[in-house]
Amino acid sequence: MASTGERMSQNLRLGAFSKATDLQKRIWFALGALIVYRLGTYIPLPGINSAALKDLFSHNSGGLLGMFDMFTGGALSRMTIFALNIMPYISASIIMQLMTTISPSLEAMKKEGANGSKRINQYTRYLTVLITVLQAYGIAVGLEGMASGVVMEGGLFFRFTTVVTLTGGTVFLMWLGEQITQRGIGNGISLIIFTGIVANLPKAVAGTLELGRTGALSTFFILGLIFVVCAVIFLIVFVERAQRRIIVQYPKRQQGGRISGGENTHLPLKINTAGVIPPIFAGSILGLPVTILGLSAAGQSSPEWVTTMMAWMGRGQPAYLIIFVTMIVFFSFFYTAVVFNPQDTAENLKKYGGFVPGIRPGKNTSDYLDKVLTRLTVLGAAYLSAICLLPEILMSQYSVPFYFGGTSLLIVVTVTMDTVTQVQSHLMAHQYEGLIKKSKLRGKRK
Repeated sequence: MASTGERMSQNLRLGAFSKATDLQKRIWFALGALIVYRLGTYIPLPGINSAALKDLFSHNSGGLLGMFDMFTGGALSRMTIFALNIMPYISASIIMQLMTTISPSLEAMKKEGANGSKRINQYTRYLTVLITVLQAYGIAVGLEGMASGVVMEGGLFFRFTTVVTLTGGTVFLMWLGEQITQRGIGNGISLIIFTGIVANLPKAVAGTLELGRTGALSTFFILGLIFVVCAVIFLIVFVERAQRRIIVQYPKRQQGGRISGGENTHLPLKINTAGVIPPIFAGSILGLPVTILGLSAAGQSSPEWVTTMMAWMGRGQPAYLIIFVTMIVFFSFFYTAVVFNPQDTAENLKKYGGFVPGIRPGKNTSDYLDKVLTRLTVLGAAYLSAICLLPEILMSQYSVPFYFGGTSLLIVVTVTMDTVTQVQSHLMAHQYEGLIKKSKLRGKRK
């Protein structure tokens, strides 16, 4: 049976959207910010030969280097001011979340509430700058080491301008993502990655159709690809909406001659609690070494071990698949442990008198929740691994564009669902406000 919120969301009309001026402002702000981001992906770094760089990436776009360029919306292949995109911030967030589980001081800071979270976010920003500086310097050195004339005039000044420009671009995107989250709609960081993927999607579709026209891909294969993409999208929507609902019962209480409580509710646990975070985290961590190795391999005097590593990390290679799956599984369990603590949940249920039928409150409830969550996380990790790897194998065998891969589809579908949900929440809140205002006016007239 549908809940009240679900029934209201089904009855939302365009008229409600036209009256929700605050929501319209948020959407326009988010769109404007994303347009600024896309414009920045076409502003090249100073001292770069764009023609030589384009030729270089046309021969070195396979493997994770191409995937990282997909996340940046093509900014890496064009070597623009946003070449590093928001990935250093994601890497810094991973490190800080790991540190909160290791460092007692950071763990205590996290439990302080809003003030503690604010300080941790500030430390994350500082760490982002440090990571960006290191990555930018590595890219500058890698570009200088190429023999294809990508850098017009190398030296200390080129390295300095590259580091300053790339660091400034990443810091600006970090600030822009926070502004979208606060003043726009949806999660700003996710929307930036989403925009980078979607921006090049029409080009990928046109390229695939061109391969079909020239005979490189058969019509039967293209139809099969469309079917696989639709099936993957259906699976993503189904799993992301799936829940394991644990019944929670509250005892009856008498307060002032009135009996309250005694109702049953449920604790929803998603199959994929970590969401889209594990593939993004895995791609972010693998992106830095592969990018530097790819730039180094472009030179004529590249060491043999660099060429060997790039061959191992190619699209569909066993080393690439094993590392990618391992990191997805690790981050699935890690991020699930960060966002849901069975012990704290069991303590809160015990505090307010709630209990799971057949399970004793306290430690037994915590162990039960941990057991259920572990099983769900195993399913979620297997689902993410299948979604991200099965298309990867197809891409390695048939040169299908990255944009039809599981990771890109997962990000696009998940971010779209989250943004639509937030839009519906704002519309329902606007409807509630309208009902409250109408009831107050009727009360005054009476």
